[in-house]
Amino acid sequence: MRVLDRSYFHKKIPLSAAKVRDRKNISKLRRELQKDTLELERKQVVQDIPGVQKEVGKALLLKPEVRHDNNSTWGPRLSELVNAEEITLVPYNLELDYDYWDYRDIMSSILPDELQEEYPTGFSIVGHVVHLNLRADYLPYKHLIATVLLDKISNARTVINKIDDVGSKNVYRTFSYELLAGDSDLNVEINEEGCTFRFDYSKVYWNSRLNTEHKRLVDSFKPGEAVCDVMAGVGPFAVPAGKKRCWVLANDLNPDSFISLKEALKRNKADNFVVPFQEDGHNFIHDATQRLLSQRVEVDVTPPTPRNRRNEPQAKRAKREVLTRPRTFAHYVLNLPASAITFLPSFIGLYVGHENLFTPYTETKLPLIHVYCFNLKDDDNEEAGRRICEEISKNLGQDMRPGDIENEGEVSIWDVRDVAPQKRMFCASFRLPAKLAFREP
Repeated sequence: MRVLDRSYFHKKIPLSAAKVRDRKNISKLRRELQKDTLELERKQVVQDIPGVQKEVGKALLLKPEVRHDNNSTWGPRLSELVNAEEITLVPYNLELDYDYWDYRDIMSSILPDELQEEYPTGFSIVGHVVHLNLRADYLPYKHLIATVLLDKISNARTVINKIDDVGSKNVYRTFSYELLAGDSDLNVEINEEGCTFRFDYSKVYWNSRLNTEHKRLVDSFKPGEAVCDVMAGVGPFAVPAGKKRCWVLANDLNPDSFISLKEALKRNKADNFVVPFQEDGHNFIHDATQRLLSQRVEVDVTPPTPRNRRNEPQAKRAKREVLTRPRTFAHYVLNLPASAITFLPSFIGLYVGHENLFTPYTETKLPLIHVYCFNLKDDDNEEAGRRICEEISKNLGQDMRPGDIENEGEVSIWDVRDVAPQKRMFCASFRLPAKLAFREP
Protein backbone atom coordinates (compact mmCIF):
# COMPACT_ATOMS: atom_id res chain seq x y z
CA MET A 1 0.00 0.00 0.00
CA ARG A 2 1.45 3.37 -1.03
CA VAL A 3 -1.74 5.46 -0.64
CA LEU A 4 -3.64 5.15 2.62
CA ASP A 5 -6.95 3.26 2.35
CA ARG A 6 -8.64 3.68 5.73
CA SER A 7 -11.39 1.20 4.86
CA TYR A 8 -8.75 -1.56 4.79
CA PHE A 9 -8.58 -1.37 8.57
CA HIS A 10 -12.28 -2.01 9.22
CA LYS A 11 -12.56 -5.35 11.01
CA LYS A 12 -15.62 -7.23 12.32
CA ILE A 13 -14.90 -9.76 15.05
CA PRO A 14 -17.66 -12.20 16.14
CA LEU A 15 -17.80 -12.44 19.94
CA SER A 16 -20.24 -13.18 22.71
CA ALA A 17 -21.41 -10.78 25.39
CA ALA A 18 -22.91 -11.11 28.86
CA LYS A 19 -25.97 -8.86 28.89
CA VAL A 20 -26.66 -7.64 32.44
CA ARG A 21 -30.21 -7.76 33.75
CA ASP A 22 -29.73 -4.99 36.32
CA ARG A 23 -27.41 -2.18 35.20
CA LYS A 24 -26.65 -1.34 38.84
CA ASN A 25 -24.70 -4.60 39.13
CA ILE A 26 -22.35 -3.94 36.23
CA SER A 27 -19.28 -3.07 38.35
CA LYS A 28 -19.74 -6.07 40.64
CA LEU A 29 -20.24 -8.45 37.75
CA ARG A 30 -17.21 -7.07 35.94
CA ARG A 31 -15.03 -7.97 38.92
CA GLU A 32 -16.56 -11.42 39.27
CA LEU A 33 -16.18 -12.24 35.56
CA GLN A 34 -12.68 -10.89 35.14
CA LYS A 35 -11.35 -14.27 33.94
CA ASP A 36 -14.01 -14.48 31.22
CA THR A 37 -14.09 -10.91 29.89
CA LEU A 38 -12.27 -9.58 26.86
CA GLU A 39 -8.82 -8.05 27.29
CA LEU A 40 -8.27 -5.67 24.40
CA GLU A 41 -6.09 -2.57 24.58
CA ARG A 42 -7.92 0.72 24.08
CA LYS A 43 -11.34 -0.99 24.11
CA GLN A 44 -13.83 -0.81 26.95
CA VAL A 45 -15.11 -4.18 28.07
CA VAL A 46 -18.50 -2.64 28.99
CA GLN A 47 -20.59 -1.85 25.92
CA ASP A 48 -24.10 -0.66 25.19
CA ILE A 49 -26.32 -3.30 23.67
CA PRO A 50 -29.86 -2.97 22.24
CA GLY A 51 -32.72 -4.37 24.27
CA VAL A 52 -36.45 -4.81 23.77
CA GLN A 53 -38.59 -1.77 22.99
CA LYS A 54 -35.50 0.19 21.93
CA GLU A 55 -34.05 0.43 25.43
CA VAL A 56 -30.26 0.29 25.71
CA GLY A 57 -28.77 -2.28 28.03
CA LYS A 58 -25.24 -2.94 29.27
CA ALA A 59 -23.13 -5.96 28.43
CA LEU A 60 -19.67 -7.30 29.19
CA LEU A 61 -17.68 -8.41 26.16
CA LEU A 62 -16.33 -11.94 26.57
CA LYS A 63 -13.11 -13.52 25.38
CA PRO A 64 -13.26 -15.06 21.87
CA GLU A 65 -13.05 -18.58 23.28
CA VAL A 66 -16.18 -18.02 25.42
CA ARG A 67 -19.19 -18.79 23.20
CA HIS A 68 -22.76 -17.89 24.01
CA ASP A 69 -24.03 -21.11 22.36
CA ASN A 70 -21.59 -23.53 23.99
CA ASN A 71 -21.80 -23.82 27.79
CA SER A 72 -18.69 -26.00 27.88
CA THR A 73 -16.69 -22.78 27.26
CA TRP A 74 -18.19 -21.02 30.27
CA GLY A 75 -16.35 -20.55 33.53
CA PRO A 76 -17.99 -21.66 36.82
CA ARG A 77 -19.09 -18.16 37.89
CA LEU A 78 -20.35 -17.34 34.41
CA SER A 79 -22.50 -20.47 34.49
CA GLU A 80 -23.88 -19.59 37.95
CA LEU A 81 -24.87 -16.10 36.83
CA VAL A 82 -26.57 -17.41 33.69
CA ASN A 83 -28.51 -19.98 35.73
CA ALA A 84 -29.49 -17.27 38.20
CA GLU A 85 -30.70 -15.17 35.23
CA GLU A 86 -28.54 -12.24 36.31
CA ILE A 87 -26.97 -12.25 32.84
CA THR A 88 -27.88 -13.49 29.41
CA LEU A 89 -25.27 -14.55 26.87
CA VAL A 90 -25.86 -13.15 23.40
CA PRO A 91 -23.89 -12.90 20.14
CA TYR A 92 -22.00 -9.64 19.61
CA ASN A 93 -20.11 -8.28 16.59
CA LEU A 94 -17.16 -6.13 17.66
CA GLU A 95 -16.33 -3.61 14.95
CA LEU A 96 -12.90 -1.97 14.86
CA ASP A 97 -12.20 0.76 12.30
CA TYR A 98 -9.20 2.89 11.34
CA ASP A 99 -9.66 5.14 14.37
CA TYR A 100 -9.08 2.22 16.73
CA TRP A 101 -5.66 1.19 15.46
CA ASP A 102 -2.55 3.10 16.55
CA TYR A 103 0.44 4.09 14.45
CA ARG A 104 2.41 0.93 15.22
CA ASP A 105 -0.55 -1.32 14.36
CA ILE A 106 -0.98 0.34 10.99
CA MET A 107 2.71 0.38 10.09
CA SER A 108 3.06 -3.31 10.94
CA SER A 109 0.18 -4.18 8.65
CA ILE A 110 1.08 -2.16 5.55
CA LEU A 111 4.89 -2.07 5.34
CA PRO A 112 6.78 -4.96 3.69
CA ASP A 113 8.21 -7.63 6.00
CA GLU A 114 11.80 -6.48 5.43
CA LEU A 115 10.91 -3.03 6.84
CA GLN A 116 9.07 -4.25 9.91
CA GLU A 117 11.92 -4.37 12.41
CA GLU A 118 12.83 -0.68 12.43
CA TYR A 119 9.90 1.25 10.99
CA PRO A 120 10.06 4.98 11.85
CA THR A 121 9.34 5.61 15.52
CA GLY A 122 12.16 8.00 16.44
CA PHE A 123 10.48 11.14 15.12
CA SER A 124 10.53 14.49 16.94
CA ILE A 125 7.47 16.57 17.74
CA VAL A 126 8.03 20.33 17.80
CA GLY A 127 4.77 22.11 18.53
CA HIS A 128 2.38 21.00 15.80
CA VAL A 129 5.21 19.75 13.56
CA VAL A 130 6.23 16.09 13.32
CA HIS A 131 9.85 15.92 12.18
CA LEU A 132 11.04 12.72 10.47
CA ASN A 133 14.52 11.64 9.45
CA LEU A 134 13.66 8.73 7.18
CA ARG A 135 16.16 6.13 6.02
CA ALA A 136 16.39 5.54 2.29
CA ASP A 137 14.47 2.22 2.55
CA TYR A 138 11.39 4.05 3.81
CA LEU A 139 11.35 6.92 1.31
CA PRO A 140 8.97 5.12 -1.12
CA TYR A 141 6.44 5.07 1.74
CA LYS A 142 7.12 8.57 3.09
CA HIS A 143 3.74 10.09 2.20
CA LEU A 144 1.89 7.06 3.56
CA ILE A 145 3.84 7.23 6.84
CA ALA A 146 3.24 10.99 7.09
CA THR A 147 -0.49 10.67 6.54
CA VAL A 148 -0.80 8.07 9.29
CA LEU A 149 1.24 10.20 11.71
CA LEU A 150 -0.94 13.21 10.97
CA ASP A 151 -4.01 11.12 11.79
CA LYS A 152 -2.63 9.50 14.92
CA ILE A 153 -0.68 12.23 16.74
CA SER A 154 -2.86 14.59 18.70
CA ASN A 155 -2.45 18.26 17.70
CA ALA A 156 -0.17 17.40 14.74
CA ARG A 157 -0.82 19.59 11.70
CA THR A 158 2.41 19.22 9.73
CA VAL A 159 4.79 16.36 8.87
CA ILE A 160 8.22 17.10 7.41
CA ASN A 161 11.25 14.97 6.52
CA LYS A 162 14.82 16.20 6.97
CA ILE A 163 16.85 15.89 3.76
CA ASP A 164 20.28 16.99 5.00
CA ASP A 165 22.26 17.08 8.25
CA VAL A 166 21.67 19.88 10.75
CA GLY A 167 24.04 22.75 9.97
CA SER A 168 25.48 21.15 6.82
CA LYS A 169 24.21 24.00 4.61
CA ASN A 170 24.76 26.99 6.96
CA VAL A 171 26.21 28.02 10.31
CA TYR A 172 22.80 28.50 11.94
CA ARG A 173 22.14 24.78 12.62
CA THR A 174 19.03 24.78 10.44
CA PHE A 175 18.28 22.03 7.90
CA SER A 176 16.57 21.50 4.56
CA TYR A 177 13.30 19.57 4.62
CA GLU A 178 10.41 18.43 2.48
CA LEU A 179 6.76 18.79 3.43
CA LEU A 180 5.13 15.34 3.45
CA ALA A 181 1.65 16.06 4.79
CA GLY A 182 -0.45 18.82 6.28
CA ASP A 183 0.02 22.55 6.70
CA SER A 184 3.19 24.26 5.42
CA ASP A 185 3.23 26.68 8.39
CA LEU A 186 6.22 25.94 10.65
CA ASN A 187 5.60 28.73 13.16
CA VAL A 188 5.35 26.74 16.38
CA GLU A 189 4.79 27.29 20.09
CA ILE A 190 6.72 25.21 22.62
CA ASN A 191 6.29 24.99 26.38
CA GLU A 192 9.34 23.79 28.29
CA GLU A 193 10.01 24.04 32.03
CA GLY A 194 7.33 26.67 32.52
CA CYS A 195 8.60 28.82 29.63
CA THR A 196 6.87 29.52 26.31
CA PHE A 197 8.87 29.77 23.09
CA ARG A 198 7.55 30.78 19.67
CA PHE A 199 9.60 30.56 16.48
CA ASP A 200 9.71 29.50 12.84
CA TYR A 201 11.11 25.97 13.06
CA SER A 202 12.53 26.23 9.55
CA LYS A 203 14.76 29.17 10.53
CA VAL A 204 16.12 28.31 14.00
CA TYR A 205 17.55 25.32 15.84
CA TRP A 206 15.40 23.46 18.34
CA ASN A 207 15.52 19.89 19.62
CA SER A 208 12.72 18.76 21.94
CA ARG A 209 14.77 15.72 22.95
CA LEU A 210 17.14 18.02 24.81
CA ASN A 211 14.49 19.06 27.34
CA THR A 212 16.04 16.90 30.07
CA GLU A 213 19.51 18.25 29.34
CA HIS A 214 18.30 21.85 29.40
CA LYS A 215 16.76 21.23 32.83
CA ARG A 216 19.84 19.42 34.15
CA LEU A 217 22.18 22.28 33.37
CA VAL A 218 19.82 25.08 34.43
CA ASP A 219 19.24 23.27 37.73
CA SER A 220 22.98 23.52 38.36
CA PHE A 221 22.85 27.34 38.12
CA LYS A 222 22.29 29.10 41.45
CA PRO A 223 20.08 32.21 41.68
CA GLY A 224 22.29 35.29 41.60
CA GLU A 225 25.02 33.65 39.51
CA ALA A 226 26.01 35.06 36.13
CA VAL A 227 25.87 32.81 33.05
CA CYS A 228 27.38 33.42 29.62
CA ASP A 229 25.32 31.53 27.02
CA VAL A 230 27.52 31.75 23.93
CA MET A 231 25.26 29.91 21.45
CA ALA A 232 21.89 30.55 23.07
CA GLY A 233 19.52 29.77 20.18
CA VAL A 234 16.00 30.83 21.12
CA GLY A 235 16.86 30.56 24.83
CA PRO A 236 16.24 27.06 26.26
CA PHE A 237 19.02 27.66 28.82
CA ALA A 238 18.86 31.46 29.09
CA VAL A 239 15.13 31.99 29.61
CA PRO A 240 14.55 29.50 32.48
CA ALA A 241 17.84 30.63 34.05
CA GLY A 242 16.64 34.23 33.93
CA LYS A 243 13.32 33.27 35.49
CA LYS A 244 15.20 31.84 38.49
CA ARG A 245 17.08 35.17 38.79
CA CYS A 246 20.35 34.15 37.23
CA TRP A 247 22.06 36.96 35.35
CA VAL A 248 22.51 35.81 31.75
CA LEU A 249 24.23 37.35 28.75
CA ALA A 250 22.80 35.29 25.88
CA ASN A 251 24.13 35.34 22.34
CA ASP A 252 23.26 33.84 18.98
CA LEU A 253 24.56 34.74 15.53
CA ASN A 254 21.34 33.67 13.78
CA PRO A 255 19.15 36.80 13.34
CA ASP A 256 15.94 34.74 13.54
CA SER A 257 17.08 33.08 16.78
CA PHE A 258 18.01 36.49 18.16
CA ILE A 259 14.52 37.88 17.43
CA SER A 260 12.79 34.82 18.94
CA LEU A 261 15.09 35.00 21.99
CA LYS A 262 14.20 38.65 22.62
CA GLU A 263 10.48 37.87 22.32
CA ALA A 264 10.81 34.86 24.66
CA LEU A 265 12.55 36.95 27.31
CA LYS A 266 9.76 39.50 27.31
CA ARG A 267 6.97 36.90 27.11
CA ASN A 268 8.38 34.93 30.03
CA LYS A 269 9.26 38.03 32.09
CA ALA A 270 12.96 37.18 32.15
CA ASP A 271 14.19 40.34 30.41
CA ASN A 272 15.30 42.02 33.66
CA PHE A 273 17.94 39.34 34.14
CA VAL A 274 18.83 38.29 30.59
CA VAL A 275 20.43 40.52 27.95
CA PRO A 276 20.38 39.19 24.34
CA PHE A 277 23.17 39.72 21.80
CA GLN A 278 23.82 38.83 18.17
CA GLU A 279 27.59 38.44 17.79
CA ASP A 280 30.24 36.00 16.69
CA GLY A 281 30.71 33.50 19.51
CA HIS A 282 34.52 33.78 19.62
CA ASN A 283 34.32 37.53 20.17
CA PHE A 284 31.33 37.28 22.50
CA ILE A 285 33.21 35.22 25.09
CA HIS A 286 35.68 38.08 25.56
CA ASP A 287 33.19 40.94 25.09
CA ALA A 288 30.61 39.54 27.52
CA THR A 289 33.31 38.99 30.14
CA GLN A 290 34.46 42.61 29.80
CA ARG A 291 30.87 43.88 30.03
CA LEU A 292 30.40 42.14 33.34
CA LEU A 293 33.70 43.46 34.66
CA SER A 294 33.01 47.05 33.67
CA GLN A 295 29.24 47.58 33.96
CA ARG A 296 27.34 47.75 37.23
CA VAL A 297 23.75 46.50 36.84
CA GLU A 298 21.04 46.47 39.48
CA VAL A 299 17.45 45.24 39.42
CA ASP A 300 14.83 46.26 41.94
CA VAL A 301 12.86 43.13 42.84
CA THR A 302 10.79 44.66 45.63
CA PRO A 303 7.27 43.20 45.50
CA PRO A 304 4.71 45.83 44.45
CA THR A 305 2.55 47.22 47.24
CA PRO A 306 -1.06 46.00 46.97
CA ARG A 307 -3.49 48.79 46.17
CA ASN A 308 -5.31 48.39 49.49
CA ARG A 309 -2.06 49.00 51.43
CA ARG A 310 -0.69 52.00 49.55
CA ASN A 311 -1.92 54.44 52.20
CA GLU A 312 -0.07 52.63 54.98
CA PRO A 313 3.12 54.12 56.42
CA GLN A 314 6.30 53.28 54.51
CA ALA A 315 7.61 51.25 57.45
CA LYS A 316 4.82 48.71 57.06
CA ARG A 317 5.45 48.12 53.36
CA ALA A 318 7.77 45.49 51.92
CA LYS A 319 11.43 46.31 52.41
CA ARG A 320 13.14 47.45 49.21
CA GLU A 321 15.19 44.64 47.66
CA VAL A 322 17.80 45.36 44.99
CA LEU A 323 19.93 42.66 43.32
CA THR A 324 23.35 43.49 41.86
CA ARG A 325 24.88 41.59 38.97
CA PRO A 326 28.21 39.87 39.74
CA ARG A 327 31.38 41.07 38.03
CA THR A 328 32.37 37.57 36.91
CA PHE A 329 30.62 34.65 35.29
CA ALA A 330 30.02 31.42 37.19
CA HIS A 331 29.21 29.46 34.02
CA TYR A 332 29.93 29.58 30.30
CA VAL A 333 27.68 27.43 28.08
CA LEU A 334 28.84 26.47 24.58
CA ASN A 335 26.02 24.52 22.96
CA LEU A 336 27.27 23.99 19.41
CA PRO A 337 28.26 20.31 19.48
CA ALA A 338 29.77 20.16 16.00
CA SER A 339 32.39 22.82 16.74
CA ALA A 340 32.09 24.24 20.28
CA ILE A 341 35.45 22.80 21.38
CA THR A 342 37.18 24.98 18.79
CA PHE A 343 35.95 28.07 20.70
CA LEU A 344 38.00 27.15 23.80
CA PRO A 345 41.13 29.15 22.82
CA SER A 346 39.01 32.27 23.48
CA PHE A 347 39.25 31.50 27.20
CA ILE A 348 43.03 31.82 27.34
CA GLY A 349 43.87 35.05 29.19
CA LEU A 350 40.19 35.80 29.75
CA TYR A 351 40.72 37.21 33.25
CA VAL A 352 44.33 38.39 32.99
CA GLY A 353 44.86 41.31 35.36
CA HIS A 354 41.82 40.35 37.46
CA GLU A 355 43.38 37.68 39.66
CA ASN A 356 42.23 39.58 42.75
CA LEU A 357 38.57 38.77 41.94
CA PHE A 358 39.05 35.04 42.52
CA THR A 359 40.37 32.62 45.10
CA PRO A 360 42.55 32.89 47.11
CA TYR A 361 41.84 36.65 47.26
CA THR A 362 38.04 36.16 47.44
CA GLU A 363 35.66 33.24 47.83
CA THR A 364 34.76 33.39 44.11
CA LYS A 365 35.95 30.42 42.06
CA LEU A 366 36.95 30.59 38.44
CA PRO A 367 34.02 29.81 36.12
CA LEU A 368 32.80 26.42 34.96
CA ILE A 369 32.81 25.84 31.22
CA HIS A 370 30.15 23.52 29.76
CA VAL A 371 31.05 22.58 26.20
CA TYR A 372 28.83 20.30 24.12
CA CYS A 373 30.36 17.95 21.56
CA PHE A 374 29.84 14.80 19.50
CA ASN A 375 31.94 11.66 19.70
CA LEU A 376 31.85 8.01 18.73
CA LYS A 377 29.89 5.59 20.87
CA ASP A 378 31.55 2.98 23.05
CA ASP A 379 30.14 0.71 25.72
CA ASP A 380 31.20 2.60 28.85
CA ASN A 381 32.06 6.05 27.40
CA GLU A 382 35.61 5.79 28.78
CA GLU A 383 37.25 5.92 25.36
CA ALA A 384 34.91 8.71 24.29
CA GLY A 385 35.84 10.66 27.44
CA ARG A 386 39.54 10.32 26.68
CA ARG A 387 39.04 11.41 23.08
CA ILE A 388 37.02 14.45 24.17
CA CYS A 389 39.70 15.45 26.70
CA GLU A 390 42.35 15.13 23.99
CA GLU A 391 40.40 17.57 21.83
CA ILE A 392 39.95 19.98 24.75
CA SER A 393 43.66 19.72 25.62
CA LYS A 394 44.67 20.47 22.04
CA ASN A 395 42.52 23.61 21.92
CA LEU A 396 43.52 24.91 25.35
CA GLY A 397 47.18 24.02 25.07
CA GLN A 398 47.03 22.29 28.45
CA ASP A 399 46.61 18.68 29.47
CA MET A 400 43.02 17.91 30.53
CA ARG A 401 41.84 14.48 31.66
CA PRO A 402 38.54 12.85 32.70
CA GLY A 403 37.73 13.28 36.37
CA ASP A 404 36.15 15.53 38.99
CA ILE A 405 34.93 18.93 37.85
CA GLU A 406 36.32 20.55 41.03
CA ASN A 407 39.89 19.36 40.43
CA GLU A 408 41.92 21.64 38.21
CA GLY A 409 42.74 19.99 34.91
CA GLU A 410 39.93 17.42 35.20
CA VAL A 411 36.80 17.20 33.05
CA SER A 412 33.40 15.75 33.92
CA ILE A 413 31.90 13.98 30.88
CA TRP A 414 28.10 13.77 30.77
CA ASP A 415 26.38 11.47 28.26
CA VAL A 416 23.52 13.55 26.83
CA ARG A 417 21.95 11.35 24.14
CA ASP A 418 22.48 9.17 21.08
CA VAL A 419 22.25 11.09 17.82
CA ALA A 420 23.10 8.27 15.37
CA PRO A 421 23.87 4.54 15.55
CA GLN A 422 27.57 5.22 16.21
CA LYS A 423 27.43 8.81 17.50
CA ARG A 424 26.66 10.39 20.87
CA MET A 425 26.28 13.91 22.19
CA PHE A 426 28.21 14.77 25.36
CA CYS A 427 28.58 17.72 27.71
CA ALA A 428 32.15 18.23 28.94
CA SER A 429 32.32 20.44 32.04
CA PHE A 430 35.46 21.73 33.71
CA ARG A 431 36.62 24.66 35.79
CA LEU A 432 38.75 27.14 33.86
CA PRO A 433 42.35 26.48 34.98
CA ALA A 434 44.00 29.48 36.69
CA LYS A 435 47.13 29.41 34.58
CA LEU A 436 44.99 29.67 31.43
CA ALA A 437 42.62 32.33 32.80
CA PHE A 438 45.47 34.62 33.85
CA ARG A 439 47.93 33.91 31.02
CA GLU A 440 48.83 36.76 28.70
CA PRO A 441 47.19 35.86 25.35
